Amino acid sequence: MASVTEQIQKLRKQYPASTSAVLPALRLAQEEHGGWLPPEALREVADALDLAPAYCLSIASFYDQFRLEPAGHTVVEVCTNVSCALSGAQGVVEAFERELGLRPGSTSEDGAFTLGTVECLGGCGWATVVAIDNRHRLRVQAADVPGIVEELRA
Repeated sequence: MASVTEQIQKLRKQYPASTSAVLPALRLAQEEHGGWLPPEALREVADALDLAPAYCLSIASFYDQFRLEPAGHTVVEVCTNVSCALSGAQGVVEAFERELGLRPGSTSEDGAFTLGTVECLGGCGWATVVAIDNRHRLRVQAADVPGIVEELRA
């Protein structure tokens, strides 16, 4: 199997400029590093694309899909954009906080769960949207959360 650097360099050839390959390269590096981007992963991407590590960090820190810290086994993300906010997203976030004992942006001590909020999950017509390990649940209400968490713990 090719190294991450080799895979990124192959990927780079599909784009007119190395900066255009940053997002797919970061995604590849994140997959190869267990679901997050440690500093060495950012350096790998930067070196493979002839970019500064700071540039790669700026991109990774902007987008919700990239993690700069290890995530829990199960990642719960609640959309808080306008449509979801108007449909009760804050109540859903607060219900997950109560059920998981976590604040958004944190991971449980046992590494079982990470709770986060995201700007948009692309389901404005089905708000509130919750992504659990990148699988969307639609029309989630605060009252649904205890059952969801029970299901996740089972």
